[in-house]
Amino acid sequence: MKILICNDDGYQACGIIALYEALKTIADVEVIAPEQNNSAKSNALTLHSPMYVQTAANGFRYINGTPADCVHIALTGLLGYRPDLVISGINNGANMGDDTIYSGTVGAAMEGYLFGIPSIAFSQTEKGWAYIEVAAKRARELVQHLMPSLEVLAEGAAPAAAPWLLNVNIPNLPDDQIQGVKVVRLGRRHAAERVITQTSPRGETMYWIGGAGPAKDEGEGTDFHATNQNFVSITPLQVDLTDHESLPYWAQTAAGLTSGAA
Repeated sequence: MKILICNDDGYQACGIIALYEALKTIADVEVIAPEQNNSAKSNALTLHSPMYVQTAANGFRYINGTPADCVHIALTGLLGYRPDLVISGINNGANMGDDTIYSGTVGAAMEGYLFGIPSIAFSQTEKGWAYIEVAAKRARELVQHLMPSLEVLAEGAAPAAAPWLLNVNIPNLPDDQIQGVKVVRLGRRHAAERVITQTSPRGETMYWIGGAGPAKDEGEGTDFHATNQNFVSITPLQVDLTDHESLPYWAQTAAGLTSGAA
């Protein structure tokens, strides 16, 4: 089993090191990650600046680009082979609800998924890396459990073996306090907090994006609820943003516009 690991916190982050140490015992693992923290970079690709690949003392390779850049470059030539699984994380903080739209962690995993490779984004629910070894252990257990399906996919069986994209959030708790695993939907957040303004030494106004808003939809069946109850949350994601339910309405609207133009 060959696994590509990326993240958005940078190649020196505790989360990616712990994840590598946990997975190298069960698979051939390579790390290709951003040089710097790239939180909230989503699926951004760098198109107007050159990027360089460098190798750290521990063998990790890092790129002066976004998380999606790292996976994209790895899969389009740098690796020289197609991995069986792309994993992003372990992120320093939760990626639940609306966070997934902005998340560089999810963006890296989604890049693997877009190339047809099963992918997982792992995050801890709180910042600070508390119990990161427990989170890495739980990540390894999930990967081991999924290995049979990965082998089926590698053999080219279809359609049951279509690639998938999972978003996983692990509570920062001792192993014996984690209650289990729940497969749930994404919750929702309220709008973000107000922008933060400061004055620079030159008298100019500086703006900082405000913090994430509190949970709005955190009822039973959501990732917020599951992790609040000390469960690991697993949410299968999709890339199709089409509002399928409204297609008939917009088809009628478009028909009216067409007839009016005639």
